[in-house]
Amino acid sequence: MSKEIKGQVVSGKIALGPIHVFRKKIPVITSETSNDSKEELNTFLTARDKAIKELKILEEEANARMGEEEAMVFSVHGMLLEDLDFEDAVKECISAGHNASYAVKKAGEDLAVFFASMEDNDYMKERASDFRDIANRVICKIQDIEDGIKLPSEPVILLARDLVPSDTLGLDTNKVLAFVTTKGSTNSHTAILARSLGITALVDTGEEFGDDLTGQIGIVDGEKGIFIIDPKEDLLDEYRKRIKEIQKEEESLKSLIGEETRTKSGQTIKIYANIGNSSDAAKALEYDAEGIGLFRSEFLFLGKNDYPSEEEQFKSYKEVITLMKGREVIIRTLDIGADKQADYFGLPKEDNPAMGLRAIRLCLERPEIFKTQLRAIYRAAAFGPTGIMFPMITSIEEMEKILDLVDRVKKELKDEALDFGEAELGVMIETPAAALISDLLADKVSFFSIGTNDLTQYTFAMDRQNASLEPFRVPNHPAILRLIEMTVQNAHKKNVRVGICGEMGADFDLTKYFISIGVDELSVSAPKILALRKHVRELA
Repeated sequence: MSKEIKGQVVSGKIALGPIHVFRKKIPVITSETSNDSKEELNTFLTARDKAIKELKILEEEANARMGEEEAMVFSVHGMLLEDLDFEDAVKECISAGHNASYAVKKAGEDLAVFFASMEDNDYMKERASDFRDIANRVICKIQDIEDGIKLPSEPVILLARDLVPSDTLGLDTNKVLAFVTTKGSTNSHTAILARSLGITALVDTGEEFGDDLTGQIGIVDGEKGIFIIDPKEDLLDEYRKRIKEIQKEEESLKSLIGEETRTKSGQTIKIYANIGNSSDAAKALEYDAEGIGLFRSEFLFLGKNDYPSEEEQFKSYKEVITLMKGREVIIRTLDIGADKQADYFGLPKEDNPAMGLRAIRLCLERPEIFKTQLRAIYRAAAFGPTGIMFPMITSIEEMEKILDLVDRVKKELKDEALDFGEAELGVMIETPAAALISDLLADKVSFFSIGTNDLTQYTFAMDRQNASLEPFRVPNHPAILRLIEMTVQNAHKKNVRVGICGEMGADFDLTKYFISIGVDELSVSAPKILALRKHVRELA
């Protein structure tokens, strides 16, 4: 019998197909007590460390696939696992004679209940589910339970009581038409990831799904916010027509491939792509990026046990540059530190790593690492237009040291008779200091790229990895817009072009403003390129 269920819309497309009900393995705690507190504490700490490492890998994957905002989901969970309140609560419970699994579950639930009680703050209420998620992750490590969702070979509508962010990130988007959950909210980390991955989704239906639904036909209507089980044939026909209309709309975006990104009044702006690897570059070409505005080179360094060699880096940069077939590739030099850590760097423990030894500071502190990367980039630059941009610049003195090292690298390559190309040099404007001296920096480089994520963090003196500060964030704050406009004005006086590669670049509410102040390019994740081009072409 046909049934219609209402839910909260996460993403507004329509999906039609067979249903698959997912039952998450829930750790069973058969006993609460233990006679060996020391052993239980070691069990907890070992499991927690495994969970933290796993979250770091998930963060790197999310960052490479979707960007920093989406990756923050896993960064936040890692921070919560290291939270002293959580750790102390587990230790106290273990000291009282309980085993590790029970202690973790109780600590997570107590903190979840505390945050859920914050009725006047939706963001903080959302953190309740985060504490339950991290507790469950640690218990799975204690009990050696594998995570992940196994899907049938054919594409399905996935039904679940709830999904955690790692479940969502791990979904094969070729096999999942949509998902519908009993619980959850549109502000959750899972919802954010679903939108970024382009997965149609409804949450908070309040409906418990029985296993008998598996194999039945369903419809997820993300436009109306309804899920229909076993629809009648006339309704199926109606939705099949609507799906064809949506496909035509998506195909119409493809008609913009090769077209200029130009407003109706004739103003133009270039749209580049942010990438983390060569597969991202292929996706950027598919969506007709006019170039690569941000190649996050640190992903060559993360998830390894040792520094990548010059040859390894050269091959990676060359692959992307060759793949882009004459379209510019801007490579950001190593940005390790802060929220991106690699154990083999042996970085000191810092109270505030976001303002510590990171990015260009680390490169100048360890010039041999920096020089190896520069050699690899210049060698790869022989295969196509290349830009090199330097992150976390705060002074002219830093730029002079960089330029001196660049000259030495080029001389070495020439003396060694190694082929290399020229590369335009640029500065990432992501500190207020860089914005305020942008008139002086413009004398040293060919382009600026404004990293609005860090620029916002440092202007507000607000750690963007700190989830508790979310209520204080003000989108599109005039202080940030003024710094951006000042940077553009200073750059253009010296014939230096300016791009934006932070999250603001994909904010349609700001596109017209950026064009009006003369921003030359916007760099966004590949799937957003054609929709952004369409938006620009519709502006007056």
